[in-house]
Amino acid sequence: MTGDVHFWQGEFIGDDEAAKRLVDLPAVVEAALAEPLDTDTVLAACDALSTALRDRARGVRARLAQPLLDAGTDAAEADAVLTEIAEAVSRTALTRKLRRELGGPAPERLTRPDARSTVFEAWAPVGLVVHIAPGNSAGVAPLSVIEGLLAGNVNVLKTSSGDTALAQLLLAELAAADPTGAIASRLIALRFPSSRQEWLRDICAAADAVAVWGGEAAVEGVAAHVPAGCRLVEWGHRISFGYLTRDVWADPRTLAALAVDVCRFEQQACSSPQVVYLDTDDTQEVFDFARRFAAVLREVSAERPVPRIDEAARAEITTTELVARLESHLGLTQVITAEDGSWRVLADSRPALTASPLHRSIWVKPLPRARMTSVLRPMRRYLQTAAIGGGRSDIAVLSRAAIAAGVLRVTPVGAMPDSYHGEPHDGVYALQRYSRRVSVQADDRFADVACLDDLVRPVIPPAPPSGPLLDKAGVQRALRDIDPDDAQLYFRSGGTTGTPALSVFTHDDYDTQMRAGAHGLLAAGFDPRHDRAANLFFCGGMYGSFISFFSILERLTATQIPIAAGSDHRAIAEALIEYRVNTVFGMPSYLWQLFHSQADLLRPYGGIRKVFYGGEHFTAEQRRTLEADFGVEVIRSAAYGSTDLGPLGYQCAYAEGSVHHVLTELHILEVLDPQADRPVPDGQPGRLVFTSRVRQGQRLERYDIGDLGRTVPGECGCGSRTPRVELLGRHGDVVRVGTYFYNYRQFVRTAEERLAYRGELQMVLDRGADREHLTLRLDRRYAPSAQAARDAFLDGCAELRGAVAEELLDCSVELIDTDDFERAATSGKLRSVIDRRR
Repeated sequence: MTGDVHFWQGEFIGDDEAAKRLVDLPAVVEAALAEPLDTDTVLAACDALSTALRDRARGVRARLAQPLLDAGTDAAEADAVLTEIAEAVSRTALTRKLRRELGGPAPERLTRPDARSTVFEAWAPVGLVVHIAPGNSAGVAPLSVIEGLLAGNVNVLKTSSGDTALAQLLLAELAAADPTGAIASRLIALRFPSSRQEWLRDICAAADAVAVWGGEAAVEGVAAHVPAGCRLVEWGHRISFGYLTRDVWADPRTLAALAVDVCRFEQQACSSPQVVYLDTDDTQEVFDFARRFAAVLREVSAERPVPRIDEAARAEITTTELVARLESHLGLTQVITAEDGSWRVLADSRPALTASPLHRSIWVKPLPRARMTSVLRPMRRYLQTAAIGGGRSDIAVLSRAAIAAGVLRVTPVGAMPDSYHGEPHDGVYALQRYSRRVSVQADDRFADVACLDDLVRPVIPPAPPSGPLLDKAGVQRALRDIDPDDAQLYFRSGGTTGTPALSVFTHDDYDTQMRAGAHGLLAAGFDPRHDRAANLFFCGGMYGSFISFFSILERLTATQIPIAAGSDHRAIAEALIEYRVNTVFGMPSYLWQLFHSQADLLRPYGGIRKVFYGGEHFTAEQRRTLEADFGVEVIRSAAYGSTDLGPLGYQCAYAEGSVHHVLTELHILEVLDPQADRPVPDGQPGRLVFTSRVRQGQRLERYDIGDLGRTVPGECGCGSRTPRVELLGRHGDVVRVGTYFYNYRQFVRTAEERLAYRGELQMVLDRGADREHLTLRLDRRYAPSAQAARDAFLDGCAELRGAVAEELLDCSVELIDTDDFERAATSGKLRSVIDRRR
């Protein structure tokens, strides 16, 4: 590190330059806030930093360890600090933190917390957060700044001139991990002494929130510079204690765990124990315990190197110990110390909470549980952690008593400094203190808008995907190595195009996907205030459609009748009428059968106004029939998705045919050349390749899902800026027969245009004795004679006509009943192409 000790928006500068720039700090903040910061940009950069810190072969860890080592930090402790930071800034940890504190992985988006009203809410940054860092914890400063970034703020960090440069160097690495530059524009990290009051005044004057770490004197010193209306976030010094019942205070394992808590971090953490209370009022029991515990502390302390103690700390220890020894002559105390002065146990007959001089110094006091509130409550503003040791019922009762007295967190003995991802800090969620909850009330023109931000700009991924493509076989292979914690929910595909494939999700990932699916359903025209929905997707066999749409409708707080698809069409039709259903969800082939087999009930009812389908598409003729014969007004895709990726897109009221908006909040879409792994020009057909953006469990990157499509240029009439894609079928829809390629959809169009056909169509491929055979199956209810249909297909497809004439293949039309079409057993989906040649 050179003389340039300050990090300012991506570069290191010296004192003179920093002083010049501080004059214009308000303008700097305004310019940075004018550009939006997506939470995913912060998550991606933090995860890249976490990965670099965990890789000991890379130089990042060594560079960040050096300032700690230069300051005399033990190598093992420096290593532990960097490991802790790496874990804390991983995408998994920060995503969990976002979910717990701000409700989701993209809290900055204005979405509808209640789908029944057009009120949009989001978490917005407060603006500029100034972080006044403590000197006793190397990792606190950068982690506090990262919390400010997650909330979208511009951040100014002040560390003491006596602190190491770890915070500045780490934040520089974080900024370098973001190719967009958005993070760097929100980072300023200064090193200067508190005596430089003009700098402290300048940074606080521009602040919207000031987070200060330290004792009352430190808070008061900063508060004097905080302007009116600025949020002061105090992370003050706290005091923690252990509490043992008679059941465990003689247990060697409990005492050893308590000794470890005393020695860890030399009691510098607010969560370190300074007092051990016993559930007794017997002074002799306290003194006896102190002697037993001293023997255990001696052994545990000997296993851990003792760091140097400065003169001020040594003086405080000496004073405390001397006073306690003097009081021992009155029978009030007993003092047990190490011969080398490395630790001490101070037994006291009085229960009042007393601060320890730290550095392996622990008080032992009596406190009967009945007096816990009266003794501790006067110190409630300073209480933090209580480690309670006892039986199960004792722990439950005493935890409640400790919390009533003012304690903020309760832990097992031996785990006091430990924390979990998403844990509140000093009784509050930090991200909420660095954020504002904002709302926008809109009128019914926004009834089909799930997120206001989609009307402003598309979601831009932090970095384009790279690496090899992933196919279905690769996805299945990767499941062998997936962490059990990432495999909480199992689904299987319907098996329409082959063997059913397994997909796994975490519950958090599933929830994120279902909420995104719910947003898409609003855009499609579903009205949770008035619609009464029947879920008629197939259920069972680990198939996900029914469960997913149950979850989506649940998140919309919609009225739903979860009937599921079944063979008793009569009973289902009667249920639709009985429960006044006006909206149905299901597979097109199943809904088509249901409407026609129960036409005598559903036509007179005329109450089905909306049809939302998935997995297949209705033909144009089928749509006209449902509208004209049954009074259906809206026929729209419920979602474009897959079992392994979840929801991929949604239709809006302006979508035609198979056009969908891409759920960019979940996925990145690439359209690649059908024959090569390169992008196609906008609007040209290609393979659809998706990368999951927010999924934490089964990560799917550059997954070729087997669909063909093209991007749709221009802006959509609905006003959403999210990109659109037109689905053009699956790779399997294009087959080679008799040297020619045929597209399933081509035959569907020919049947519609030349035969006004409105039923289902199925292609069957067989290998004959001397040539291949193509059979086109049609529903006999809607088709003319087999010969007339065959003539229409030959007239409409020049390649087919030529192949038949050249005797390269045989072609026939087979008229069958609706129930005779071959379907996937799990989903009920029509198998559009059946290839029996293999």
